[in-house]
Amino acid sequence: MSLDREIKSKLYFIETWGCQMNEEDSEKLSGMLKTQGYTPTENRDEASIVIFNTCCVRENAENKVFGNLGMLKKQKEKNPDLIIALCGCMMQQKGMADEILKRFPYVDIIFGTHNSYKFPEYLHRVQTDGVQIKEIFDKEAEIVEGVPIDRKSSVKAFVTIMYGCNNFCTYCVVPFVRGRERSRKPEDIIKEIKELVAQGYKEVTLLGQNVNSYGKGLEEEISFADLLRRINEIDGLERIRFMTSHPKDLNIEVIHAIRDCDKLCEQIHLPVQSGSDAILKVMNRHYTKEYYLDLAKKIREEIPDVTFTTDIIVGFPGETEEDFLETIDLVKKVQYDSAFTFIYSRRNHTPADRMENQIPDDIKHDRFNRLVEVVNEGIVASNKAAEGKVYEVLVEGTSKNDETKLTGRTRNGKLVNFDGCKEMIGKLVNVKIVEAKSFSLVGEIIK
Repeated sequence: MSLDREIKSKLYFIETWGCQMNEEDSEKLSGMLKTQGYTPTENRDEASIVIFNTCCVRENAENKVFGNLGMLKKQKEKNPDLIIALCGCMMQQKGMADEILKRFPYVDIIFGTHNSYKFPEYLHRVQTDGVQIKEIFDKEAEIVEGVPIDRKSSVKAFVTIMYGCNNFCTYCVVPFVRGRERSRKPEDIIKEIKELVAQGYKEVTLLGQNVNSYGKGLEEEISFADLLRRINEIDGLERIRFMTSHPKDLNIEVIHAIRDCDKLCEQIHLPVQSGSDAILKVMNRHYTKEYYLDLAKKIREEIPDVTFTTDIIVGFPGETEEDFLETIDLVKKVQYDSAFTFIYSRRNHTPADRMENQIPDDIKHDRFNRLVEVVNEGIVASNKAAEGKVYEVLVEGTSKNDETKLTGRTRNGKLVNFDGCKEMIGKLVNVKIVEAKSFSLVGEIIK
């Protein structure tokens, strides 16, 4: 084998759809491959291993997987040694793996969310024995520590503190594809963060489907607020963020931890999903609009500089125009700094999929457009209010749109672009905001 061909045979490509937890799973897959001498590539056509890490929360994400698998057929015919692997939440859906193998028989490896740590074993078996592998654990496995991880950033990192969800919102498949809630031991979390700090990382984002449930199932009695205070004591760490918080579970102890701990950032992702009590009840969210607004008010009283981000679904079964207007009213009152807005997408095996009063697509799209307009008005107003103020910014790298500019975020999550030298990456700098744009800020460093 020529050197050029040997190098090409050690290239891998990973495509990731979905949430931050999927992103971290892909970082682990990348880490495992790198320890075996593989190198990542952004050119899928030259890769010898192609991995699709899938999501099933939205139908659109599934359609992208099918489309991309179809395009790989010619690449597989041209290079029979190409290894195609599928993993992630989509694979955990009942019957999905068999459907994929029937439609795309050239897929080599399929595995789920609970056994991704076994990928090197699967890869070895395919390469040495020429077998096709489909292995999906129906039940959540024990948490496996010490899996290699290849971080995308050298400044900030995701750290999963728990897996799974017990809430069973009627639109959501997460409890079925990610399993029930399991918490990592606090000593393992703190060890990982200390190692990150030793490598030069300045910020961590703690991940979980519902971080406020942290501690369940552990022998040691520890709450999420307790964990936050412990992590805040780690020397060298500059910033702590977390997501996601279920509104029904974000208690006063967590609010006080954010208020009291100097490293905890004043930004909270608080998914509301709807502003209508009727829809929230059918969604099985266990709170009301009034409760949510009172919670946001209480948080602002304790943490004046806090910003909120959220998730909102429009067009949920049975949603009337009045229900939708309740959501619009809530958005105006909270004034989010960012919102992930979604058109309701039917998901198999969820109660919402079986509801008879599905909303027509044209109405869903109309409401979605109206919602986005109101959300964006709030973001623009919030950014405008930042003009003339000075913020501490963690420099994360160069701007995606202009590599001559540096980019970073304030403690409360606002994206700022400014002039500076690359030596500043990874440092905290004070930046004065000179111009507010629609979804970012322009600043200048204060020396």
